[in-house]
Amino acid sequence: MELPTYADVVAAQQVVHRHLAPTPLYEWPALSQLLGCRYYLKHENHTPTTAFKVRGGLNVVARLPEEQKRRGVIGCTTGNHGQSLAYACRRFGVRCVLVVPEAVNPDKLAAMRALGAEVVLHGRDFDDARAHCEAVGAREGLRYVHSANEPDLIAGVGTYALEIVEALSEPDVVLVPVGLGSGICGTALVLAERCPRTRLLGVQAEGAPAVTLSWRAGRPVETATPATFAEGVATRVPASLTLEIMRRLVHDMVLVSDEELREGIRILLRLTHNLAEGAGAASTAAAWKLRDRLAGKTVVGVLSGGNLDIRELARLFAPEHGEAP
Repeated sequence: MELPTYADVVAAQQVVHRHLAPTPLYEWPALSQLLGCRYYLKHENHTPTTAFKVRGGLNVVARLPEEQKRRGVIGCTTGNHGQSLAYACRRFGVRCVLVVPEAVNPDKLAAMRALGAEVVLHGRDFDDARAHCEAVGAREGLRYVHSANEPDLIAGVGTYALEIVEALSEPDVVLVPVGLGSGICGTALVLAERCPRTRLLGVQAEGAPAVTLSWRAGRPVETATPATFAEGVATRVPASLTLEIMRRLVHDMVLVSDEELREGIRILLRLTHNLAEGAGAASTAAAWKLRDRLAGKTVVGVLSGGNLDIRELARLFAPEHGEAP
């Protein structure tokens, strides 16, 4: 499989911007003051699916051969990848089948169905669902769209990084949540070409560190069933293509606890009135954790998605959690 390039991201922008407006990049003064740096949020929660993945879905489906568009696509997802495929397939009139873990976020499940996807519930986690998805796709002649090992998907999601550097020429640090790594890989391709001095940090949940452990070891490391509420980063097996790109271009990886993720959600809601899901808040959680290291710098945090399970929102503000800083 060929690695995507910066030129692929530039080409993908022409596709993505035919369907989506650029998302905002805002510096929130109260957030900058709290974190001790110039902190910009890239608002990927301001897309039609409330997550960055929609960019990749559009680029993949737009580039499918016509014969495959007539057959349809299939994907495995915990929610945001599925919504991106469902949205893109709806735009292009393509059949979309999605396999999701049985414990899927019910709001994401409803959103996928509302976009017209055929949803199959299977398995205890993402990786169980993925094996079933591959079997169904092969049986029915559907194009399996992996949530990370897809050059066109990585190029598509990388278009948000192009928007960042077009608005902010050379930030010191960019923080990106990492599930399987499509977002950080798209970002890496852009920063390596346009802002080579910018430090790129990935953020994962402590309870789902497979990609971080693999990045550090230089080889794939599989972990046990993920132990995090943040389903957008809850994977236990890395993806080969994204891991290869990350090993070349990502400068560091940061692990944050579930309570730090919840703190990030509370901070964002209180200071910006934006609702982030656990994965979406990972960049801000890391900025809070690393605030001494980031002091005085210009930092971009990618708010990758806002599809928080409403049941988790109630828990976030239970009395035992107290208030955000």
